[in-house]
Amino acid sequence: MGFSTDAIHAGQEPEPRTGAVVPPIYQTSTYEQEGLGRPRGGYEYARTQNPTRGALERNLAALEDGQHAVAFASGLAAIGSLLQLLQAGDHVICTDNVYGGTFRLADKVWRRFGLEFSFVDTSDLGQVERTFRATTRLMFVETPTNPVLVLSDLAALSRLARARGALLAVDNTFMTPYFQRPLRLGADIVVHSTTKYLNGHSDMVGGVVVVDDSGLAERLRFLQNAAGAVPGPFDCWLVLRGVKTLAVRMAQHDRNARELARFLAGHPKVHQVYYPGLATHPQHELACRQAGGFGGMISIELGSRDNARVFMESLRVFLLAESLGGVESLVCHPASMTHASVPHEARQRLGITDGLVRLSVGIEDIEDLVRDVEQALERVPTAAAAV
Repeated sequence: MGFSTDAIHAGQEPEPRTGAVVPPIYQTSTYEQEGLGRPRGGYEYARTQNPTRGALERNLAALEDGQHAVAFASGLAAIGSLLQLLQAGDHVICTDNVYGGTFRLADKVWRRFGLEFSFVDTSDLGQVERTFRATTRLMFVETPTNPVLVLSDLAALSRLARARGALLAVDNTFMTPYFQRPLRLGADIVVHSTTKYLNGHSDMVGGVVVVDDSGLAERLRFLQNAAGAVPGPFDCWLVLRGVKTLAVRMAQHDRNARELARFLAGHPKVHQVYYPGLATHPQHELACRQAGGFGGMISIELGSRDNARVFMESLRVFLLAESLGGVESLVCHPASMTHASVPHEARQRLGITDGLVRLSVGIEDIEDLVRDVEQALERVPTAAAAV
């Protein structure tokens, strides 16, 4: 089946008793058993199994070309459960420009339990190769990265990981399976914050891990049940509802972001535009080869914190808020919001300056978005010295 058909139908058969075309929200904590040791339909307790969650997992597995999906209560719960596959002394290679919450989880939580992390530029294959150790068990990659949109070559990284007996996990939140399928490119694991584009409506929090390997899936399901970081059935239903329109939403996010990026690239008060869809992006060719589009995320450098503040507070359509991937356009200041947990020196090295602004371009009329950004830039003082 095609992507849009799978998005609408995979895992979402009509409810057998009534024929309802939308799967019900099974809002229950437990299930009556037919007798001792005889659960009805295999359902025993809602942490372990829930029909609404099962429908979501089947749907997302199909969209990512995987055999198994395991849903969690948040994107970070999904990543945390993935790291629970490892043991003390294991080494992880992680993209240096990773989401701030992922860095915090690795650096402040899992290091205390004996996992070792190397944060490197995974776009540099030589640097990645030199970072491998005998104890490296996992490579965790964001591509494009959050927020400066650096790309990593997934096919090349998968060859490096496989040759050394490590797993490759890819956070595909920014691109979604509509534009990028990491499993097709050789990855072993795909992670999403379903809060973002998959849901698309800014009304729930969740995460998912998708794999092809049945052994990995069994271990992840054990952790899902044993640790209990499961999403509620209503949250699962909200993602199922959102995924139905994923294809049409992502196409519009992409169209709007391309046009807005072109406008920003020509504006004298914008020092730099980070967007792989621009031919000037250093990895534009890789973006064209690895994905079917460029997505809806843009970051811009305005030269100073004051410039960034004036710009963000002057916007009328874009809303100043954390998160991304909803139908509405959002703006955030990574240095003080999403990446505040990253040390200042590391932020500076990665380009997450006080003047950096991240735009999640929504699906509103592009003319309104361009006008909004234009009037906000007019209020920015004369451009400060470039960073």
